[in-house]
Amino acid sequence: MDNTTKKIAAVVGAILFLLVCISSLFILLPRKAGTSYTAELYLQGTLVDSIDLNAVTEIQTIELSADGHTNVVEIRPGSIGIISADCPDQICVHQGFISDSALPITCLPHGVIIRVRPTEEGELILTY
Repeated sequence: MDNTTKKIAAVVGAILFLLVCISSLFILLPRKAGTSYTAELYLQGTLVDSIDLNAVTEIQTIELSADGHTNVVEIRPGSIGIISADCPDQICVHQGFISDSALPITCLPHGVIIRVRPTEEGELILTY
């Protein structure tokens, strides 16, 4: 390995390390007490549902289907996750449940994205 290749590898490694550190900060930051969160469900780029996670009192499921593919979303009080999908890699299922805006749940093969964001005061959203 020549000197230039070593320098490039060191720079790429440092950038990746920095990205991991920054991402970890967002994951480890605590939720603000009293903040209400809204889950937004997107299917192939279209918003199909908005759910106030703080208003959910019992477990609900929603089935998202497009082009013959299905994802089953479970909504719990304060959190949301994909519990079943017919995609080959199952990454969306293994992401588990989310309750804040740190990371979205994505199923790239089916075009499903679930993101959680803080609810703005006075905003009208669906409750289950």
